[in-house]
Amino acid sequence: MIETEWIAKIRSVSDDAAIEAARVSRQPLPKRNAGVYILAVASLFAICVMCSLTARAQTSASADAKTATQETGTLTKAERDEAVRYLEETRKKFLESVEGLSEEQWKFKSAPDRWSVAEVAEHIALSEQTLNGIVMEKIMKSPAAPEKKGETKGKESVIMKRIPDRSTKAQAPEMLKPTGRWKTQAELVKDFQASRDTAINYIKTTQEDMRAHIYPNPVLKELDAYQWMLFMAAHTERHTTQISEVKADPNFPKK
Repeated sequence: MIETEWIAKIRSVSDDAAIEAARVSRQPLPKRNAGVYILAVASLFAICVMCSLTARAQTSASADAKTATQETGTLTKAERDEAVRYLEETRKKFLESVEGLSEEQWKFKSAPDRWSVAEVAEHIALSEQTLNGIVMEKIMKSPAAPEKKGETKGKESVIMKRIPDRSTKAQAPEMLKPTGRWKTQAELVKDFQASRDTAINYIKTTQEDMRAHIYPNPVLKELDAYQWMLFMAAHTERHTTQISEVKADPNFPKK
């Protein structure tokens, strides 16, 4: 787990915090009647003038809408698609890694100081709830800081490459260490799914400027709220790899 000193700052954030994403519908441009009775050359000329004015008005409206989108900083379609893809991909890999495990396999530990699959999964699920809470209840409710956008630019690829890399190990903070919070694997998976669904739905629907709400990460320094969502998915990928390591142990139960 990469998170360290920053975790103390968010202890007031509820583990199961989730907010309902804002839905803002876009109003279509007003439609204009094109049907005109052609009675004379003068009327035809009038139609041409009207069409010209209409085209100019629509071009101006489109430019204004584009400018407004840029100013409000709502996520682009490409940004939404990439985050949703990564969130869904890492969810799929995690769920596949724990699917069909027996109780013995679920709780197997290769050594007393090593985590079992159950413990790694608990850490993933708990971190998911915590990071969702950080993004939605802390970062997005903090004052926007668009002047810091230059400090976060281009960190998406770094997050998705560096965080899953387990060549560098780290200790999880005490509050995110497994303690058997979930009685069964099914309950843990259900809560993980709910947390991940909340994150995906938020990315798909929010009209808030996630890029302007920025919060420091101990490793990558300043990250915006969108990047923190990618960080959450990358963290899941990191520990899904850890589950694979547990299952690759030669003493891992056959069933």
